[in-house]
Parts: sequence; C-alpha cells; structure tokens
Amino acid sequence: MIGELDADAVAGYFRGKSILITGSTGFLGKVLVEKILRVQPDVKKLFLLIRAAGVESAKHRVETEVTGREIFQVLKEKHGDRFDDFIQEKVCPLAGDIVYKNLGLDHAKLTELSKGIDIIVNGAATTNFYERYDVAFDTNVMGAKHICEFAKRCNKLKMLLHVSTAYVAGEQEGILPEKPFLLGETLREGVHLDIESELNLIQETRREVEANCYSERVEKRTMKELGLKRAREFGWPNTYVFTKAMGEMLLGHLRGDLPIVIIRPSIITSILNEPLPGWMEGIRTIDSFIIGYAKQALSIFLVDLDLIMDVVPGDMVVNAMMVAMAVHSEDQAQSIYHVTSSLRNPAPYAVLVDSGGRYFLHNPPCSKKNGEPVRLSRMRFFRTLPRFRAYMAVKFRLPLEILRLLNIALFGAFSRRYGELSRKYRYVMHVAELYAPYALFKGCFDDTNTERLRAALKANKEQNKSRGYDFGFDPKSVDWDNYFYSVHIPGVVKYLCD
Repeated sequence: MIGELDADAVAGYFRGKSILITGSTGFLGKVLVEKILRVQPDVKKLFLLIRAAGVESAKHRVETEVTGREIFQVLKEKHGDRFDDFIQEKVCPLAGDIVYKNLGLDHAKLTELSKGIDIIVNGAATTNFYERYDVAFDTNVMGAKHICEFAKRCNKLKMLLHVSTAYVAGEQEGILPEKPFLLGETLREGVHLDIESELNLIQETRREVEANCYSERVEKRTMKELGLKRAREFGWPNTYVFTKAMGEMLLGHLRGDLPIVIIRPSIITSILNEPLPGWMEGIRTIDSFIIGYAKQALSIFLVDLDLIMDVVPGDMVVNAMMVAMAVHSEDQAQSIYHVTSSLRNPAPYAVLVDSGGRYFLHNPPCSKKNGEPVRLSRMRFFRTLPRFRAYMAVKFRLPLEILRLLNIALFGAFSRRYGELSRKYRYVMHVAELYAPYALFKGCFDDTNTERLRAALKANKEQNKSRGYDFGFDPKSVDWDNYFYSVHIPGVVKYLCD
C-alpha cells in the first residue's frame, strides 16, 4: 500500500539528500534539476554526470546548457546576487559517461560517490529513432547496466529511478499494462532476444566495416540500418524504443533487491504550469507538425486525426518522478509507472490541428523577407501509410521519374536538381515511415499504478498557491485545447522556431 503524503512531505524528502543525475543537459533533466533546487534549497548536493573532457569542461556545460537556461529564471530571481554561489554550493558537475564501466570516473571519485549518494536518477538516453545501433546500444542498454552496477556499490542508496518511455510497447494495440520486460522477451512471437548476442553483432559489424576500410559515411549508414533491422526483427518499430526496452530488461535482471522505479512517459511536451509555462527544448513528434505548418514547409502529414495523441507536459513528468522517489524510498521492489494521458484524459490529434489552426489564424507568422504576415494554406492529412505512399508516388515520385528520364536525354543537364529533389523525397518518405508508429498508434496506456501514486498525493490548492509550486500530475486537470492554444504552440513558436 502507498501511504498518503502532501507537497510539503515530497519536498521535505529531498532535504539533506545527495542525488546523482544523468541526462541533466536534456529537457527533462533541466526541469528536474530546477524543480529540486527551487522546492528544496536544503538538498545536500546534486551530482550531474556530464559528458565532458574534464571537470572544467563539465562545469562549463552545466553553466551554459543547464543553469544558464531560461527555465532557471525564477530561481535566479529568488536568490538574486547569491544565485551563482547557491549553484556552486549545491551542484557538482562530474566529467563522465554512462557508456563506460564505472561511469568513466576514477577510482577515488567513484569510491567517494558510492559512500554518499542517496538517490540516482538515470535520465541519460539517446532518443533518435534512427540512431546508430552501436551508439544507441552503448547509451540505452550498456548505460543502464553500468548505472545498476554503480547503484549496487552505494552503501546508503535509497532509490534508483530510471526514465524510459511508454513506447517500449512498440506498436501493440489495446490496453497496455504497466508491467516489466523479462530478459529475452520480445514483441514478436517465437523469437528470443539475446542481449549479449546483440552486443557481439555490433562489434562484429564494426570490425567488418573497419576491415573493408569503408568511409565514415558508409559506417554511419551501416550502423543505422543495422539498428532498424534488429529492432524490427524483434517487433519494435525503431532503434530507440528497442534499446530502451533492452535497458529495462537489464535493470530488472541485475537489480537484486535494489529499489528501482521505472518511469515511462509518453510524448513529453512543454511545461504546463511552473516555473515557465510553454518552455521547452528539442523537437518532439507533434512539434514537427506545428513547426512545419508555421513555416509552410509541410503541406501534407501522415496522421489519423481520430486517433489519440498521448502527450504529457514535462513538469507533470518531473512531478511524478519526485513523488515516486518519496513514496518508494528503500522499499526493495521494482515499480513501473506510465506517465501518460490516453486513458484518463485522451486527446485526439484533431484537438492539436484545431487549436493550431486557430492559433495561427490569430497569430500568423511573419515572412522573414518583408515582415508581412504569411497566409497559411490548409494542410492535408492521410490516415494510412499506403494512402500516403500512393499520394507521394503520384505527386512527387512520378514527376521525379520524368525528370530523371529528361536528365538522361539531355546528358545530365538536370543532374543537380534531380539529386536535390530525389534526396528530399527519400527523406520525407523515411521520416513518414519512422513516425508512422506514433502518428497511427492505436494502443492505450494503462496507468493503474500511476493512479495509485496520484491518490497518495493529498491536494491542497490553497497551500500550493501560497508556496508557489505543487507536485500534481493528473492529466484530467489539463484542458488540452487551451493548453495547446495558450501554452504549447506559443512555446514552440518562441523556443523552437528560429
């Protein structure tokens, strides 16, 4: 049973704690670091593992890529001239990387850390759907293994929280439960996954590429295609979710009695409430549609407007993470939470399209050439991949083929133009194939565990308002139309549209 606690108890849990955080330079990592420092200034230390050549380089990255971002503005105003001193006192950058055994730290630092760390948050990941297999495997699979091995060395560790993704479920349909992956489990019947064999395959492919003296470009393409091939072999749509699933498997297999919480968010979007509504970094799946429409770079999009778009604001994900840490401290179990919205407050893609249409009607983007408002054309949507392919074949592939024949007849007069258009066509088709599993996703994430976690948090709106923060993560509290129109789309325009 999960006991009740209020926002003060959650914030109080982090008092005096030393926390190791990986992935702090990412969007979610920044939101987490800022929230802990804002709600609990008496946290003992935040150790941020940063990919860097040395301590000074790591410190510089933290200053420029974490604490120097807009999201820390409220904290800066709160501390005034003492902000830099506060950060220096509470934040300790570590030059290291989860892809290495012992996290790339020397023996002395590793020993020191293992004696003092109370909580580990593993948020480091490569999220590129079409990442090189070796790169994604090193970070998402071996990184999870290395974090788990380090966690076991920590004498006073109370919790390891690992950030995964709800889409480890692949392209399954229906209600998808909050259950762990067993070692070797796959999404395709009759197929067994051997993680050690996958590592060997990666190493063999590397050796083969090197032996044949292939160019860096060929090596990159080979490793990317290998990842996609292996993912689909076992039932996952891309390298990212495949390697994240393997990372979960290793954590479950190696943890022993280590207290582990796995957080599986769906599509993470901009901050809803605090500290800075609309703030975001990095283009999410749905944001490519918003940006493409704003810049009039997209006239067609592959999506079924009636299907559910499972999104969750970034601050809600962090709130769920912090509540889970407080609830599951030292309980020697593995808990899995879907931080999602499709079951409790489903939002169809039509909501995004409608609110986006109204937003840009009232706030038309301006032309960079003359500063005049751009008149936006309507976008065309395709509900299935075959229909999308058919349209692309008639509208673009056929004219390309005509241009190719014309180019041959005229002895290469249109070679450059044909090459450019051909690359663009292949890119659009490639992106459509990669995003199709999300734009056409028919699953619904069960969040029974997460609902129990929400129920444990006693809500007191007046207290939350007076203290300036809360830990709410109930999707039912979100009016999606208002969120997209008033918060998210303005945030995309402000922070992502150059």
